[in-house]
Amino acid sequence: MSLKAIFCQDKAVSILQRAFAADKMPHAYIFAGAEGIGKFKTACEWAKLLLCKNPLIENGFADSCSSCQSCQLFQAGSHPDFDHIYKELREFTKDNKGKKTPVDLPKDVIREFLIDKVSIRPTQSDRKVFIISEAEKLNTASQNSLLKALEEPPQYCCIILICTRTERLLPTTKSRCRTIRFGPINEDRIIDKLKETGLNEKKAKYFTRLAQGSLGQACHWAQLELANANLYQTKKKLLHSLSTYEYADSLNLAHWLLAESKKIADIWADIQKTTSKTDINRRAAKTLVQIIISALHDAMKLNIAELQKITNFDQKEQIKKLAIRFNPQQTIKKISDAYKTIRWIDSAVNEKLIFEQLLLNLATPDIIKV
Repeated sequence: MSLKAIFCQDKAVSILQRAFAADKMPHAYIFAGAEGIGKFKTACEWAKLLLCKNPLIENGFADSCSSCQSCQLFQAGSHPDFDHIYKELREFTKDNKGKKTPVDLPKDVIREFLIDKVSIRPTQSDRKVFIISEAEKLNTASQNSLLKALEEPPQYCCIILICTRTERLLPTTKSRCRTIRFGPINEDRIIDKLKETGLNEKKAKYFTRLAQGSLGQACHWAQLELANANLYQTKKKLLHSLSTYEYADSLNLAHWLLAESKKIADIWADIQKTTSKTDINRRAAKTLVQIIISALHDAMKLNIAELQKITNFDQKEQIKKLAIRFNPQQTIKKISDAYKTIRWIDSAVNEKLIFEQLLLNLATPDIIKV
């Protein structure tokens, strides 16, 4: 992998290239954008270039050489001047051994894996690079502890915050960083990537549209499908149920949804062994809610005009039934309720209650009185 291999993020890479050419690299960055669109890969390749002993410059484009000792250490995951910081490191901190991974990225992790290391001079390269994943999960205490490192870093230090929701960062954090925004990946590129994994055209197209430009998210779902999680079949059954079920069926459908979520999470945990089971459970539950949101979005668009491209192109009849069931205003309200459900999942609310509430809300049209 190299910076040249990063695709569909030309603007972000161009900003980094101009900084490198001018030798005016900021000490701290926020790589902002949706999950799975190349922020982490770009950060790693940028770190590799900053640490490289013999950067290659061809037609004005700088890249790591991939052959010096620094690059070899980086590729082996053992570079002494590079640290990847994520919340699962909590169990390796001094006072938290054996404790569960928290929802937030705790202060202990930032202190022990970044603050305590910032002042130590690099040993292999001229710089030290720190990448913080899921920076949106930095709580207030974590961000406040990070401020001094962001405000008065050593000359050799570069800190990169990978963030999907910049509104969760404190103004003091954002003001000390250079924000680079990453956009969605082209649909055709994602479909091609998914087909390369072994998915057929129909499934590749569906998961691509569900992912809304996130290659990483689409690839996760493709992995699940290839591991026999039957996510595609679950979505087909779910949409069929949503288009026909009555209020009395809500709890049974919610219980089925919860069981499917647990089954998907178990397979997901086998695939991603380094991610905490709690986070995997949340991702599985949110995936099913995203499927519901995609169906409601499709129904709302059909209410307004015939669509050329909808996410659930393979279940147009079910989408038409949803479009008849809810008018556009009602559909917007249902979509808003579903997004609230995602926030509840992130807040660790009981999943059984979440699915029951969601399905009970979806069972009624909520007729708007004028």
